[in-house]
Formats: sequence, C-alpha cells, structure tokens
Amino acid sequence: MAGLNALSDDQIGERLTRIRGIGPWTVEMMLIFRLGRPDVLPIHDYGVRNDFAETFNSGELPTPRELLNYGQRWRPYRTIAAW
Repeated sequence: MAGLNALSDDQIGERLTRIRGIGPWTVEMMLIFRLGRPDVLPIHDYGVRNDFAETFNSGELPTPRELLNYGQRWRPYRTIAAW
C-alpha cells in the first residue's frame, strides 16, 4: 500500500483496473477508504448517483460523466461532497 501513496489517483486506477475483477468502482472505494484521498468523486457508485438525483430532483440517475462534470465545483474536496 505504501507504494501506491506515491502515485496519482489516475495512475493507481490505470494499474489496478488491469487486474481482472477490479473496476473503476473498486478503485474509487480504495482511494477514499483505504488511502484517504480527499478529492475522489465515486461517479460509479449507485448510492452516490441516486442521492444526487434525489437531492437535485432530477428524477433520473445522472450518468457517471454528468456527475463528474457537476462535481468539478466541489474540488478539491469531492470525497466530502460524496459523503
């Protein structure tokens, strides 16, 4: 785990998703809960997408890309916004 701390979020995601069974959601959760990264918006998490739709009365789940674009305003604390 110590070696991962030296890498950027994107570098970690790129390396880990090469492993079968590890996808973007798993990487996002690891960055937040294991590495304590403060600026991760888990755009692939159903709960976050659902809560976003409820909070903003959109009636439908945002796509990961839509959530990512909206979430730019919460930088550099997107993890906290997701909580």
